Amino acid sequence: MHIQVVKSKLHRVTVTGADLNYIGSITIDEALMEAANIIEGEKVQIVNINNGERLETYAIKGPRETGEITLNGPAARKVHRGDIIIIISYASMDFEEAKKFKPTLVFPNEKDNSLT
Repeated sequence: MHIQVVKSKLHRVTVTGADLNYIGSITIDEALMEAANIIEGEKVQIVNINNGERLETYAIKGPRETGEITLNGPAARKVHRGDIIIIISYASMDFEEAKKFKPTLVFPNEKDNSLT
C-alpha cells in the first residue's frame, strides 16, 4: 500500500507578487526551493493563511536570494501581495517507508522570506 505524505514545506512565506497575465504556477526564490527540496515543475499545494484559500499548482524557479514568492495565472486571484502562505509538496511512498520518512520543513523569515 502507498500513501501520500508531506515531503517538503515552506512555512509562512510572504507573497511578493501576483501576476494574473502569466501562464500559471508559483515562482519561488531558487534558494528557498533548494532549502525545501522542491524541484522546478513539482506539484505544490498553496495554503493562504490570510483568507483560507487552498490551491494546487507547480513550482518554477525565481531569482536566487530575492525572496520572490509570486502566484501566477489564475492563482493570482487567490492571493494578495503581503499575504502569508504555506507551500507544501507531497510524496507517495510505501506505508512502512512513510513511517520512517522525515519531511523537509523550512521556516523562512516572514519579513523578507530569507533563510537567515
